[in-house]
Amino acid sequence: MRKNNRWMMLALVLTLAMILGACGSNNTGNNSANAPAQATDSATEPGSGNADTGNATAAPGGVDTSKEVKLKMIFVGPKPVDYDSVFAEINKKLKEKINATLEGEFLDWSDWAQKYPLKLAADEDFDLIYSANWAGYNDQALKGGFLELTDELLSTYAPETMKAMSDVSWDQAKVNGKLYMVPQNRGESVEKLILYREDLRKKYNLPEINSPEAYANYLKTVAENEKGIAPFTPETGDWKYHNLDRVLLKQQNEWNMFDLDLPFAFKLTDEKGQVFNVYETQEFKDLLVYYKDLADNNAWSKNVLNSKNDHQADFKAGKTASITHNNGTLGSLMALMRQENSPYEVALADINQGKKKSVAISTQNGTSIHATSKNIERSLMLIDLMQNDKELHDLMMYGVSGVHYEPVGDDKYKALDKNPNYTGFSNWNFNSPLNRDNEAFPQEASDLAKGWEANVYHYKLETFVFDNSKVKTEIANVGNVMLRYAIPLEYGVIDDIDKGLADLNKQLDAAGLDKIQAELQSQIDAFLAKQ
Repeated sequence: MRKNNRWMMLALVLTLAMILGACGSNNTGNNSANAPAQATDSATEPGSGNADTGNATAAPGGVDTSKEVKLKMIFVGPKPVDYDSVFAEINKKLKEKINATLEGEFLDWSDWAQKYPLKLAADEDFDLIYSANWAGYNDQALKGGFLELTDELLSTYAPETMKAMSDVSWDQAKVNGKLYMVPQNRGESVEKLILYREDLRKKYNLPEINSPEAYANYLKTVAENEKGIAPFTPETGDWKYHNLDRVLLKQQNEWNMFDLDLPFAFKLTDEKGQVFNVYETQEFKDLLVYYKDLADNNAWSKNVLNSKNDHQADFKAGKTASITHNNGTLGSLMALMRQENSPYEVALADINQGKKKSVAISTQNGTSIHATSKNIERSLMLIDLMQNDKELHDLMMYGVSGVHYEPVGDDKYKALDKNPNYTGFSNWNFNSPLNRDNEAFPQEASDLAKGWEANVYHYKLETFVFDNSKVKTEIANVGNVMLRYAIPLEYGVIDDIDKGLADLNKQLDAAGLDKIQAELQSQIDAFLAKQ
């Protein structure tokens, strides 16, 4: 708290200096985040400790940027092949606008889950980091890894984002009433779909894949007849629930889970928000029977628990017959495969048709500032530009115009041959109304998303955030139990399902599950009482 107060005082001093400077100059008062740099001779950069003299460069709003700053940001996903060429262009623009450059570090999908928290725990020297609810945003905020973003900081250094973002989005990103993220400013669906080989479905004259049973039939048929092709490949990483769980458990039963690192859910339609242990439900036991049947029929690799394979790359290469992800990701992969004239015919399957759908809250993607960053002001200015400056937004999201993409009007783009050289990493934190849509995005994916609109369900706990500070030890213990006992069950590795479930729940009880559930329910009850 002491650190945050210091920055608030610095921001206040800076604001007063700006006002006094404006009174004695010909300042035009242009505070646009896209305005050209102006000259000043009196401002001092907050936190620099030294006053620069002479013709200093000022960013929009009169903020002193005379001292060049090198920012570093942590992304998740593989480093793009054309990182150097694209970021060189990005840095030219950043140098012009805020006298800063940006270096990216990339945590590959195969090991990001282990490395991400270590980056924050070790107090490494970096300024910005991709953050998301599914990447432990709440937990890392409470641990002190992220800087608290006050209204004063945002209004001074990210004024365009402050104006463009809705109050709902800001509120959804707060943890215990405090903000630690600049969230994305464009909504998206979080519903999971299945992308599969339509040519294989047709080859074996299989029925439409529109139910869990039809999907199981497809997987077992591929396993029996297509040697060398894995019927299904999951995402890699320490997921407590893999994406297929979210299709067959969460969406199929119209449940929601507060935190995918905990085994708690509630029914979307439950106005009281009563949480329960997923592993104690008949629905979960039935799913394990479903998974065991698939495992026994070779629906996935025997080495699935240790696999480091990129499921999207494997699908694109024809090594697997199906994967799961959200509509946007799978639609983009379909568009890429068609652009490259893939020999495989692919299609999307929604096996939860007619079920209630939910949309992502703003913390699905966002940007946080490292609590120990020495460049807080410039980091916020960078976020402001990336979300609101068309030129920089296009570069960060799509690469170099004429090389990776071709603009189509103001809101669409055409992917060029080198487009794959700049994809696959977490630039989604800068999602905003400036986003372009791929003109080749499959119509069937767009139709699916449009069809879901009638089933989108908004529930009272959409903006609830669990403060886990009182049960941190228990949560860590429960997470370890889930990885050790639940994951093997879900991949059908355990022959005796009843014994496996009993062992799992016994271990969860010993890890302190009841204490977590009591604390969670207490906070939910208090939250709903205020509605």
